[in-house]
Amino acid sequence: MKVIELYRQDRPVFSFEFFLPKTPESKEALFSTLKELRGLDPDFVTLTYGAAGSSREATAEMAGLMKNRFGFETMMHLTGIAHGRFEIEEIVRQAKVLGIENLMALRGDIPKEGAVLPSKSRDYKHAVDLVRHLRQLGDWCLGVAGYPEGHPEALSKEDDLLRLKEKAGAGADFIITQLFFDNSRYFDFVAKARSAGIAQPIIPGIMPITNYAQIQKFALMCGAVIPNSLQERLDPVQGNSEAVATVGVDYATEQCEGLLREGVPGIHFYTLNKSRATREILKRIRADFKKPPAGVTIA
Repeated sequence: MKVIELYRQDRPVFSFEFFLPKTPESKEALFSTLKELRGLDPDFVTLTYGAAGSSREATAEMAGLMKNRFGFETMMHLTGIAHGRFEIEEIVRQAKVLGIENLMALRGDIPKEGAVLPSKSRDYKHAVDLVRHLRQLGDWCLGVAGYPEGHPEALSKEDDLLRLKEKAGAGADFIITQLFFDNSRYFDFVAKARSAGIAQPIIPGIMPITNYAQIQKFALMCGAVIPNSLQERLDPVQGNSEAVATVGVDYATEQCEGLLREGVPGIHFYTLNKSRATREILKRIRADFKKPPAGVTIA
């Protein structure tokens, strides 16, 4: 099933993101998480991409297992930064054999393993180049990334929005945002995207906080601002992992409830391959959520 069809229904769509495990132990841990989250019946899941070496094949293999063994509708991330057109075409053929219909088209981070060509020599200098090529390769459902607080490498937020408009125009079906902790930044981003002529569904990405040091690092890497109201709740308990996780679940639940009240098309959870926080948040919001009143605009 193509994911875009889910966003055409009159209800919020819930999805989970997982990253590719790198060791046999982490692979087994992911399998346990998948079994635990299967009972939540997410609408679809995504799998991040290992661009270097054997991890490239492992990504397609794992995506196939998630779809065919565990029964999740699966979207596989695909990055262009370390690949040429021929390699991408081979990967896409493999995905099709496995029954994958949904691809998340990203430029990708520079991999720590393996050489990367200089920008001017790459087939895919930007994510939009990959979107254009994938659109030529078949009837794929294509997702792309959006950055409510601007991509860390962007010249400006305005320039970043232009890049998103290019991806939308090149054939992206929907947009999933980078993590954020202030809902007003998401809504401001959506409003500016609509003013720029971007019509695709824009799905908020939410990362439940489970580790104090880790979230500080992620926020810095992604350019996401941690609001003072959240920092003030985290600081007193930063040395207590259980208390941090409790604050994280409570705050993410509040975020999701606020988003759903405004009629967002769904919530995409960055799970970090763990089930506890996501399970608790989704349980709460599904119990509390009521359909938005008539007239609320779906973002």
